[in-house]
Amino acid sequence: QVQLVASGGGLVQAGGSLKLSCAASGRTFSVYIMAWFRQGPGKEREFVAHMTSGGATYYADSVKGRFTISRDNAKNMVYLQMNNLKPEDTAVYYCAAALPGRSIYDYWGQGTQVTVSS
Repeated sequence: QVQLVASGGGLVQAGGSLKLSCAASGRTFSVYIMAWFRQGPGKEREFVAHMTSGGATYYADSVKGRFTISRDNAKNMVYLQMNNLKPEDTAVYYCAAALPGRSIYDYWGQGTQVTVSS
Protein backbone atom coordinates (compact mmCIF):
# COMPACT_ATOMS: atom_id res chain seq x y z
CA GLN A 1 0.00 0.00 0.00
CA VAL A 2 1.12 3.54 -0.73
CA GLN A 3 0.24 6.77 1.04
CA LEU A 4 0.75 10.00 -0.88
CA VAL A 5 1.09 13.58 0.36
CA ALA A 6 1.17 16.38 -2.21
CA SER A 7 2.55 19.84 -1.56
CA GLY A 8 3.92 22.92 -3.29
CA GLY A 9 0.79 24.56 -4.58
CA GLY A 10 0.17 28.27 -4.33
CA LEU A 11 -0.76 31.48 -6.11
CA VAL A 12 1.33 32.53 -9.10
CA GLN A 13 0.97 35.01 -11.93
CA ALA A 14 0.49 33.85 -15.49
CA GLY A 15 3.83 32.99 -17.02
CA GLY A 16 5.27 31.98 -13.68
CA SER A 17 6.45 28.61 -12.39
CA LEU A 18 5.70 26.24 -9.54
CA LYS A 19 7.08 22.88 -8.54
CA LEU A 20 4.77 20.38 -6.91
CA SER A 21 6.07 17.57 -4.77
CA CYS A 22 4.50 14.29 -3.74
CA ALA A 23 5.93 12.24 -0.90
CA ALA A 24 5.14 8.54 -0.92
CA SER A 25 5.35 5.95 1.79
CA GLY A 26 6.09 2.30 1.18
CA ARG A 27 9.16 0.27 0.34
CA THR A 28 8.02 -0.62 -3.18
CA PHE A 29 7.58 2.94 -4.44
CA SER A 30 9.94 2.41 -7.35
CA VAL A 31 7.68 -0.11 -9.08
CA TYR A 32 4.67 2.18 -9.24
CA ILE A 33 3.54 4.27 -12.15
CA MET A 34 3.30 7.77 -10.69
CA ALA A 35 0.98 10.40 -12.09
CA TRP A 36 -0.42 13.84 -11.62
CA PHE A 37 -4.06 14.70 -12.21
CA ARG A 38 -5.92 17.96 -11.71
CA GLN A 39 -9.45 19.18 -11.22
CA GLY A 40 -10.31 22.76 -12.11
CA PRO A 41 -13.31 24.66 -10.77
CA GLY A 42 -16.48 23.18 -12.23
CA LYS A 43 -14.51 20.65 -14.23
CA GLU A 44 -13.94 16.91 -14.09
CA ARG A 45 -10.63 15.54 -12.93
CA GLU A 46 -8.19 15.20 -15.82
CA PHE A 47 -4.89 13.49 -16.42
CA VAL A 48 -1.80 15.70 -16.50
CA ALA A 49 1.27 13.45 -16.70
CA HIS A 50 2.70 10.13 -15.65
CA MET A 51 6.06 8.47 -15.29
CA THR A 52 6.64 4.72 -15.27
CA SER A 53 9.11 2.90 -13.07
CA GLY A 54 11.45 2.82 -16.03
CA GLY A 55 11.30 6.57 -16.52
CA ALA A 56 8.99 6.76 -19.53
CA THR A 57 6.77 9.83 -19.45
CA TYR A 58 3.49 10.83 -21.00
CA TYR A 59 1.78 14.23 -20.92
CA ALA A 60 -1.60 15.66 -21.68
CA ASP A 61 -1.49 17.83 -24.79
CA SER A 62 -2.52 20.86 -22.75
CA VAL A 63 0.69 20.77 -20.67
CA LYS A 64 3.19 19.27 -23.09
CA GLY A 65 6.29 21.42 -23.34
CA ARG A 66 5.44 23.35 -20.18
CA PHE A 67 5.25 20.71 -17.44
CA THR A 68 7.85 18.10 -16.52
CA ILE A 69 7.26 15.09 -14.30
CA SER A 70 10.18 13.51 -12.48
CA ARG A 71 10.79 11.10 -9.65
CA ASP A 72 13.47 10.29 -7.12
CA ASN A 73 13.05 6.65 -6.11
CA ALA A 74 15.70 6.94 -3.40
CA LYS A 75 13.61 9.59 -1.68
CA ASN A 76 10.17 8.20 -2.57
CA MET A 77 9.31 11.47 -4.25
CA VAL A 78 7.62 12.52 -7.47
CA TYR A 79 7.61 16.08 -8.78
CA LEU A 80 5.78 18.20 -11.28
CA GLN A 81 7.69 21.23 -12.56
CA MET A 82 5.20 23.64 -14.08
CA ASN A 83 6.48 26.48 -16.24
CA ASN A 84 4.73 29.18 -18.25
CA LEU A 85 1.60 28.72 -16.19
CA LYS A 86 -1.72 29.87 -17.58
CA PRO A 87 -4.96 30.80 -15.80
CA GLU A 88 -6.52 27.62 -17.21
CA ASP A 89 -3.98 25.61 -15.20
CA THR A 90 -5.79 26.68 -12.04
CA ALA A 91 -6.89 23.51 -10.29
CA VAL A 92 -6.38 21.19 -7.38
CA TYR A 93 -3.50 18.92 -8.33
CA TYR A 94 -3.39 15.32 -7.16
CA CYS A 95 -0.62 12.77 -7.27
CA ALA A 96 -1.58 9.17 -7.81
CA ALA A 97 0.05 5.75 -7.98
CA ALA A 98 -0.73 2.61 -9.92
CA LEU A 99 0.88 -0.78 -10.08
CA PRO A 100 2.21 -1.73 -13.52
CA GLY A 101 -0.40 -3.42 -15.65
CA ARG A 102 -3.36 -1.87 -13.88
CA SER A 103 -5.60 0.50 -15.77
CA ILE A 104 -6.67 2.49 -12.74
CA TYR A 105 -4.85 4.44 -10.07
CA ASP A 106 -5.41 2.88 -6.67
CA TYR A 107 -3.71 5.45 -4.48
CA TRP A 108 -4.30 9.18 -4.32
CA GLY A 109 -2.86 12.10 -2.43
CA GLN A 110 -4.98 14.79 -0.83
CA GLY A 111 -4.43 17.45 -3.48
CA THR A 112 -2.71 20.81 -3.53
CA GLN A 113 -4.27 24.01 -4.87
CA VAL A 114 -2.63 25.85 -7.74
CA THR A 115 -4.07 29.24 -8.67
CA VAL A 116 -2.78 31.17 -11.66
CA SER A 117 -3.79 34.81 -11.88
CA SER A 118 -3.99 36.68 -15.17
